[in-house]
Amino acid sequence: MSLPIVEMLAAEKTFPGGVQALAPVELSVRPGELIGLIGPSGCGKSTLLKLIANLHTPSAGEMRWWGEDFTRVGEAGRRLSFVFQDPTLMPWADVATNVRLPLDLDGIPRDEARARVAPALAQVGLSHAADRTPAQLSGGMRMRVSIARALVTRPDLLLMDEPFAALDEFTRNRLDEDMALLCAQGGLTTIFVTHSLTEAAFLSTRVLVMAPDPGRIHAEYAIDPTIVRDEAFRLSAEFAAICRDLSALLNEVSHARAAADA
Repeated sequence: MSLPIVEMLAAEKTFPGGVQALAPVELSVRPGELIGLIGPSGCGKSTLLKLIANLHTPSAGEMRWWGEDFTRVGEAGRRLSFVFQDPTLMPWADVATNVRLPLDLDGIPRDEARARVAPALAQVGLSHAADRTPAQLSGGMRMRVSIARALVTRPDLLLMDEPFAALDEFTRNRLDEDMALLCAQGGLTTIFVTHSLTEAAFLSTRVLVMAPDPGRIHAEYAIDPTIVRDEAFRLSAEFAAICRDLSALLNEVSHARAAADA
């Protein structure tokens, strides 16, 4: 069996001042999984994601990437990309230049970098927009550019922190379908934070339901990875049942919190 992409071994996070954002977490992420993180605000979703991205270091416990520490992350077969909620594009640069940025920062030769931009834009349906600036794009298109910028590095692990939160429901649904297809075609391991129960139900092969005070994994919910994630699935009784199950788990978190506050 292949090595887990990520392992969290009793990893926890306490910030200066003594605020424990994340209780000890045990988590193993297998290649090809799409893991959605849901739960109320303040339950540690983003903290967990940033520990996986090595943007935070654990206060206790251990993190492993491909069975080792973070030293070799970035090598072939161990690449990681992060998509933030805000696309943070360079407003003065065209789409192609924005997508090429991480390759330029890595010192990739310019000809090779340019050659890798076109396939990344094609993956997100923006081949026609390479010469446009961010001001000429809709919110959904700007987020596609951000995703293309992550994909151009050819990641093995993609992390996304509420990337579609600011978009309208129609655009969000389209991007969810695009992401599901991209991940399925490329076997891309993905972990994403969302406040949308339906988005987690649609995209995930496993959903982690988190609870606060301190942040922790309350429940895990597996979804058949062979399901085709399309509009037919979104309208199916199976999807409705998954949403009901996840809603029930979130209600457990809410009731537990209310009881603790009483």
